[in-house]
Amino acid sequence: MKALKKIGIGITTTSVVGLLLLAPFGKAAATQEVSAANAADFYKAKCTACHGAKAEKKFDATLPEDQLVDAVLKGKKAEKPPNMPSFEAKGVTADQAKGLVAFMKQLKSSAGN
Repeated sequence: MKALKKIGIGITTTSVVGLLLLAPFGKAAATQEVSAANAADFYKAKCTACHGAKAEKKFDATLPEDQLVDAVLKGKKAEKPPNMPSFEAKGVTADQAKGLVAFMKQLKSSAGN
């Protein structure tokens, strides 16, 4: 009986430790999927009118990431209207802006632009 109890405790301990070690990886993967989905939804709702379905208009993917993120957050005056609006004022965080920029770069490269 004591031997079975020790085996049960050993299995439980091993399972709990295994779950604790793997939990961060599962959570990170799920967060990345949600972030990509959110970026796609945000882009479709807020960006396609000016930048096109494949980020082919008014988006220079060769600019440094910090400049692109800053344009998303702070907005940017265009040579002619419409101007890029500030999304920071609408609650977009720097991490969300980075995710959006990454999504736009991927979208543009997959379109061959």
